[in-house]
Amino acid sequence: MTADDSLSRLDDDDYPAYTMGRAAEMIGTTQSFLRAIGDARLITPLRSPGGHRRYSRYQLRIAARARELVDQGTPIEAACRIIILEDQLEEAQRINAEHRRAAS
Repeated sequence: MTADDSLSRLDDDDYPAYTMGRAAEMIGTTQSFLRAIGDARLITPLRSPGGHRRYSRYQLRIAARARELVDQGTPIEAACRIIILEDQLEEAQRINAEHRRAAS
């Protein structure tokens, strides 16, 4: 892999560029919070060759949304379920819009 390949991956929302400590710092939470939403299967961080959790920008956005809900008093399990349902609704709406376009 060249240096240019590594730099281009940083623009990829799904590239696991952030360590657990850095990820927690970026969204203003704790590492235990990130572990908890991982345990709840909201996000599944990739693992480095050494076994360390690595997070993508996309996963950090999801974690930040979970933190927002938890900060508002929602239990973590419920926050995770809300986010999963929001994601499913968004996907269903996208599919419906595609079907409408295809039908017209």
